Amino acid sequence: MTVLIFISSFGFLFYGIECLKSKKMVAEFERFGCSQYRVLTGVLEILGAIGLAIGWFVPYLTALSAAGLATLMFLGILVRLKVGDSLLACTPAFILFVVNLLITIQHINH
Repeated sequence: MTVLIFISSFGFLFYGIECLKSKKMVAEFERFGCSQYRVLTGVLEILGAIGLAIGWFVPYLTALSAAGLATLMFLGILVRLKVGDSLLACTPAFILFVVNLLITIQHINH
């Protein structure tokens, strides 16, 4: 589980920063019809990544952060499907959804 937490934390930190800074992400959010949520999404991804990292010291933050990140990915999947993206295009969000759902369940049960 430690490896999954590290991968998720690092990945969301990277994508959160990309969401705030990248012109490609600006274009993607415009394509999704959600440009007004780009900054919020980026900030929530960064906060989730930090929460996973702090979770090493404050364990309840791991479950809370992973649940929030899983929710973001679930919503991301729905948005991609709504705009007609292929299932293949949804795969990264689906994998991150499952990873964070597993982290959440594991930390709630312990």
